[in-house]
This record gives sequence, structure tokens and C-alpha cells, in this order.
Amino acid sequence: MGSYTQDATQLLQWVGGKENIRAVSHCVTRMRFVLVEPAKANVEEIEKLPSIKGTFTQAGQFQCIIGNDVNNFYNDFIAVAGIEGVSKAGVKDAAKNNQNPVQQLMSNLAEIFAPLIPAIICGGLILGFRNCIDSIYFFENGTKTLCDVSQFWSGVDSFLWLIGEAVFHFLPVGICWSITKKMGTTQILGIVLGITLVSGQLLNAYAVAGTAVADIPVWDFGFFSIQKIGYQAQVIPAMLAGFALVYLERFFTKISPKAISMITVPFFSLVISVVLAHTVIGPIGWKIGSAISNFVYLGMTGNFKVLFAGVFGAFYAPLVITGLHHMSNAIDLQLIADFGGTMLWPMIALSNIAQGSAVLGMIVLQKKNAEAREVTVPSCISCYLGVTEPAMFGVNLKWHFPFYCAMAGSCLAAVLCVAGGVMANSVGVGGLPGILSIQVPYMLWFALCMAVAIVVPFVLTVTVGKKKGVC
Repeated sequence: MGSYTQDATQLLQWVGGKENIRAVSHCVTRMRFVLVEPAKANVEEIEKLPSIKGTFTQAGQFQCIIGNDVNNFYNDFIAVAGIEGVSKAGVKDAAKNNQNPVQQLMSNLAEIFAPLIPAIICGGLILGFRNCIDSIYFFENGTKTLCDVSQFWSGVDSFLWLIGEAVFHFLPVGICWSITKKMGTTQILGIVLGITLVSGQLLNAYAVAGTAVADIPVWDFGFFSIQKIGYQAQVIPAMLAGFALVYLERFFTKISPKAISMITVPFFSLVISVVLAHTVIGPIGWKIGSAISNFVYLGMTGNFKVLFAGVFGAFYAPLVITGLHHMSNAIDLQLIADFGGTMLWPMIALSNIAQGSAVLGMIVLQKKNAEAREVTVPSCISCYLGVTEPAMFGVNLKWHFPFYCAMAGSCLAAVLCVAGGVMANSVGVGGLPGILSIQVPYMLWFALCMAVAIVVPFVLTVTVGKKKGVC
């Protein structure tokens, strides 16, 4: 008998029994259920269980926050329920039955970008560090950078660009690979397709604007030609090309005789998708991506930028609840490609910080409640490090008012952030360490925005909580 057998038995009863569980798995801190009838879950009773720190429903999954010991709880639950668990991917697939079309689209988008996030964060931190050593004039009366006065650091700066270039300029390779992986087609074909979008044979995407049309190299076929334009750092063209490859491979797999399918399927799928990428999909995708990034950039720099920032800052956290926030990754990456940085991601980091600060307020309010602190303290720490779900669903939404206090603080911080024109090199760690991804000229201003995102939600939460008698 495991240490969580009793709670696991009760949880099985309150989620509606074995017959109401379509799939179950766990992540780092949470049990993840896909229920046949989500309405059968008795949330009130479930949250009374000692092992359960909170519950929430997201992307078609009913999730119970357990904490770091979730693996032991999961094993006891599986033993009690007499069912086999599945992988997180399996749970996500099963959960799509409980999602509407928009949620399914956002879920698919999230699954495409999720494998790329570690590399993007790493690349953003590298760019931030390079900016600190090659762009801040600390030496010789403010006339030289660290790279100017030290050959060692100049070498480090140059070497690190090897990684930065691989992450961002060659991003289409990762996107095409991730799409084929997600859609279950041949991944190496996705990698090859991505390489054809960023090959050294092509005119670099960053050089296109400064090159006359007559000087753009072409493939000359006699009676027609195709421009040799690269799609370095471009998101939408890579996504469209990746999906074209997927559906072409599925089509040729379906119609090709099995005896020759190993030759015909990859050959025709890849060749046709590359041709389409450089004639139709690429140019159209470039225009779509530019239109989206220009619209967002205008919103953050135009006459209504304060209104835009306030609305986004206040309502980003509610977007997380719906799953619609996943679209921000593609927009951020397109902004980076078009404008050399993103003004959107800093507001996201501030929203996360604000949620953590509201939890910090709850820690103060419940300082004598040992049981509550088991949830609030780790939730606050993880939120400040960029993982918001435990804080939002386990604390803030449970009490309601801390969530609204965090929204208010995020709104003010976002307005201040956009007013100062803060720009990040890349997507980074979405919490306190996020300042490392901010471009050097804006670091001090962003630090002020962080202070607002910390102080305002904290003070509001403590003030409102005391009036409500929370302890």
C-alpha cells in the first residue's frame, strides 16, 4: 500500500470513477485527466483531499496539482484505478475530443513550438549576454565596450554568435522538423525542407530589402525563373511549407503502390514542397507574416499604444486560461525577424511576474497557515521563474481577487513597458530572469516595470485580502 493510496482512492471516486477516465498521465507537478464527462468531476470534494493543492481545466484536460511528489501519487492512483496511464502526448490527443476548433488549433500550434522553446530561450540569453559585452560602453570614459578592450571577450562574442545564428537564422529548419514530428510524417524530410529555406545558395532574407530586384539571383529555366531568396528567421513561410510537405507526403503515401512507395513518396513530396516553398508558399507566407508583425508593431508604437499595452497586459493571464496565449510565440518570432526584437514578450514576462507577486501577497496573508504555505511558497517561486500554472490555478484563481490584483499590476507594468519602447532580443525565461533577454538600452527601464509588476499586485492583494479577512 502506497502512502497516497487513500487519497488516490478518493480521487478516483470524485473524478467519476474508472469509467469516466478516458486517459490519465502526469507532468512535473500535476495529474492530468481526460474525462469522458468533465461535469462529473466533483471539484469541491477533490480540493478537500490533503494531497490536492488545487484543480483546473485547460485544453480539454482536468488537472490536479499535487507537487513534486506527483510521480508517487500517480503510481498509487494507477494501482488503485486498475488502468494504464499514457504519455503526455497521448493525453493531449485524447483531450482534443473535449476541445472546440479554436482550442484544437491553439493546442496544435503550442505542440509545434514547444520543442523549439528551449533553443529559443538559450538563443535569447546568448544575444542578451553579447549585447552586454559588445554594446555597453563601460570603459575609457564611456567610449569602449568590454570587447573593445579585451581580445578574449571579443573572441567569446564572436564565438557565441555561432549559436545565436543557428537558433534564429536557421529557425525554419526547426519549425519544419517540428511540424513533421507533430503530424507523424518523415522528420528528416522536414529537416531537409527547412535547410532549403535557409541554404547559403540563397540571398539572405535580411539582405532582400537592400537589394535591387535586378540584382536578386535566380534559377533560370529559360522561359521562366525563380528568385533565390532565403527565409532566414521567417516563421509563417516555414510553417506553410512544413504543412505542405506533410499533406503531400500523406497524399503520395495513399496513392503510391507499396512496392515503389519508398522511392516515390519522399521524392515527389520533397521536390514539390520545395518548389512550392520558393514559388508560392514562401512569398505568400512572407507577406502574411509581415502583415501580422506590422499590425502588432503598429499597435505597440502608434497613437493607441498605451491602450494596446493596457489591454494586452491586463488580459494576457485570462488568455492563458483559454490556451490562446500560444499564438504569441509565432508573433514574437516574426517580430524578431522583421524588427530585430520583440516588444510583445516583455509584457508577457511582466504578466507572469505579476501573478507571482499576487501569490507573494497570499503568502503574507496566510503566513500562519502552514497548509496553505505548502502551496503558495513553491507556486510563487515557480511563477517568478516563468512557470505560472501552479500560481494561477492553485492560488490566484482559487481565491479570485489575487488574480484580478495581478491583472491590474500587469496592466500598469505593460503600459509603462510600451511607453518606454522596451524591446527583447528574443523570447526568454518568462519571469524575473527575463531581464537577461531585454536589449541593453532598455534594461533599466524594464527593471522599473518589473518593480511595478512586483509591488502593485502584492500591495493590492494584501490590502484586499485583509479586508476580506483572509488568513
